[in-house]
Amino acid sequence: MSTTRAVWIFVVALTAIRLSMLATTDLEFDEAHYWMWSERLAPAYFSKGPAIAFFIRASTAVFGSNESGVRFFSPLLAAGTSLLLFYFARRLFNTTAGLWAVIALNVTPIFNIGAFVMTIDALSIFFWLAAMFTFWLAVEKSPRFSWYWPLTGLLTGLGFLSKYTNALELVSIVLVLALAPRLRREFARPGLYSLLGVFALCTVPPIVWNQQHAWITLVHLRSRGSLEHGFGFHPAEVLSFLGQHFLTYSPFLFLALAWGVIASWRRVNQQFKVLFLMWFGLPVFLFYLLLSLNKVAALNWDALAFLGFGLLAIHFWWEKLEASMTLRLGALVAILVGLTMSVVALDTDMLRVAGYQFKRSDPSDRMRGWKSATSALEKMRNDLETKLGEKLFLIADARDRASEISFYLRDKRVEGPGHPPAYIPESQDMVNQFSFWPRYDEFVELKPGTPRPEGETYTEENGVNPFVGRDALFIRSGDFNQQSRWGPLRCGATAKSCEPGRYFFAVTIALFLYEKLFPQTSGCSMRCPQRNVSCRTMAISAEDSGLYSTCRIFLRCPRLRRQVLRQFPWWYLFLTKRKASRFYNQR
Repeated sequence: MSTTRAVWIFVVALTAIRLSMLATTDLEFDEAHYWMWSERLAPAYFSKGPAIAFFIRASTAVFGSNESGVRFFSPLLAAGTSLLLFYFARRLFNTTAGLWAVIALNVTPIFNIGAFVMTIDALSIFFWLAAMFTFWLAVEKSPRFSWYWPLTGLLTGLGFLSKYTNALELVSIVLVLALAPRLRREFARPGLYSLLGVFALCTVPPIVWNQQHAWITLVHLRSRGSLEHGFGFHPAEVLSFLGQHFLTYSPFLFLALAWGVIASWRRVNQQFKVLFLMWFGLPVFLFYLLLSLNKVAALNWDALAFLGFGLLAIHFWWEKLEASMTLRLGALVAILVGLTMSVVALDTDMLRVAGYQFKRSDPSDRMRGWKSATSALEKMRNDLETKLGEKLFLIADARDRASEISFYLRDKRVEGPGHPPAYIPESQDMVNQFSFWPRYDEFVELKPGTPRPEGETYTEENGVNPFVGRDALFIRSGDFNQQSRWGPLRCGATAKSCEPGRYFFAVTIALFLYEKLFPQTSGCSMRCPQRNVSCRTMAISAEDSGLYSTCRIFLRCPRLRRQVLRQFPWWYLFLTKRKASRFYNQR
């Protein structure tokens, strides 16, 4: 069997396995949020370009709004990246080098996670490698013009629409042309400028969108890098940034990669292949290494650098591996360790079975419990609506919970065109994409002939707020053993034990009956001037903590809360769900 056919069989089989696993966990926070983007297509979004939304929209249109539909393109992009890497390595070196490059890539933990969940990194890495390959083909045909030049610009632009970091690929391209003497004449030829022109066209949608939205993406990126208060110098952050790579890229594989890249530096001006691969990795890596002097960068931010670095390490180690049995055994151990870490990363329950107890929260909990928690929340909403005789809307304390709840609600029941199924607390600041969607604190134009609500007069806003006087359920993060903001949560409920790695939703309700203390607020006649919503707005706190979840209803209106705390600093009436039902019936 030829090596090329073996690679294809390996990639196809691995892709089939990954596709079969897509529905085994709930969506991760970002996946659910990107799904919400796909339901509201736009030229750009708060923090990212539009590519991820369009890909998810395409897959969910075919397979439905479920875990497999949202994640469908992730294994396919991983397969495409693997095949591109193989053919690129084969062109640079030989077929066997391409085979081992594909194997090393697919046992790397961070790549396996990216091949399972649907995030911008899967798109970004694919388009970065595709553009790097086509640029190599364009350079091979130099000085003749070829269509690989504008194709490189298009692929770089599509990468930019996926993740803005991909714009750094232009820096790599310019540096390669400037540092290779035989290619410097390309600055006087049309190829480079056709590349830049096509790329510039791809940047128009996000630039126009940001110009219309106060350049919010630039503000966000500055905040993400913790640059809003200046640039600091924190060497410990750099050590943390580098140290974490040993886990996410597998310790032996990352050590071999770092060794190969550092050792190849002395040949950067002697071999064009080394120069090419080096400068397709260094700009991204150095950018985030410098940024980590101020605050440690996220582990996936510099992933683009390791495509070029990985091929460079293959080039460095290949001849040594062929000559040394010891190194070959070491490479086999490194691959097995990486494979083991990848399997554990995808299924941490294996550690529990082995008896390992997490000292901190299990990272994979981010993809567990949301479906069951939302189902319990939906049942609670329906029960409360039956008791109160009115429809409730949902508010979550953060975009993560709002996105997960919005995805897993069976009855999404949006309040109007463009409205999300669950809102986040209103704010004058633009904190995420929810800030650009319709909100519950906004005024809408009063339809002609519609009577204005009694007692509600707006002089500055020509309209009404349809949420005034309505009740909402507020979902917030909580802990069963955590004390509440206004006092201890005494409900007499205890967490139940369950099998390791199995989760359920145990509900505890505590009700603060402020209407009994302040009769003048009965019937929600009291309005909060800051929020234009009912003072009787209630909240539910729910968090899947691994073995249990809790729910808590508490008073939300800031003005009324301050009034309560001044007059009754220690008066908290907490009831169990059974007793709370009796009070509801008495009201």
